Amino acid sequence: MGGGTFLLFLFLHWLFLESKNFGLRGERYIATKGVWFFAIVSLLLTGLVWFALEKSPLVAFGAVVGSTTFFIVHGFRQNAEEAEKKMLHSSDMSDVSKVFYLEVIDATFSIDGVIGAFAFTMSVPLILIGNGIGAFVVRELTIRNVDNIKKYRYLKNGAMYSICFLGIIMMLDSFGVHIPFWVSPVITFGVVGFFMIKSMREIPQVPG
Repeated sequence: MGGGTFLLFLFLHWLFLESKNFGLRGERYIATKGVWFFAIVSLLLTGLVWFALEKSPLVAFGAVVGSTTFFIVHGFRQNAEEAEKKMLHSSDMSDVSKVFYLEVIDATFSIDGVIGAFAFTMSVPLILIGNGIGAFVVRELTIRNVDNIKKYRYLKNGAMYSICFLGIIMMLDSFGVHIPFWVSPVITFGVVGFFMIKSMREIPQVPG
């Protein structure tokens, strides 16, 4: 429940408050109603705790922990992003120090990937291996192909909608709903694949 709440809040924050390429109908309208984000997540948390109390006080407490974790991480992340911008334009630190600082920031906020991984498996070794490989691959792809990646306008949309579905799956599981293990990867690949295809269709074609 804690992980599901965290992921769902993460998605809603992106949907209401973060800048994005609008990939689905209604996203632009929702983005104009950002002031409602805090009201919606507060009501959502209230509802989750109410229904979770019937299941178990521990499940209800998990919803509160997920909410608390989101706002703590979000606050630290905002401060870290501001510090990162100042650091990159500062001449007081060596390049090596900057690299180590950025690595610490990356490690600190990998919590998103760790929590999301629990929607796929409860095996801690697999989670550590998967997140390690994922971080390396994403970093390499970003560094080597940043211009190509920018062409796919809706990739982040796919990632965020996947996070939404994973959060919902984790919440349902905490309420005792049995969900087959293959549902999470199928939804993830399906959602990301949809937005990948949508992005590819909008890439200008160069005449041969």
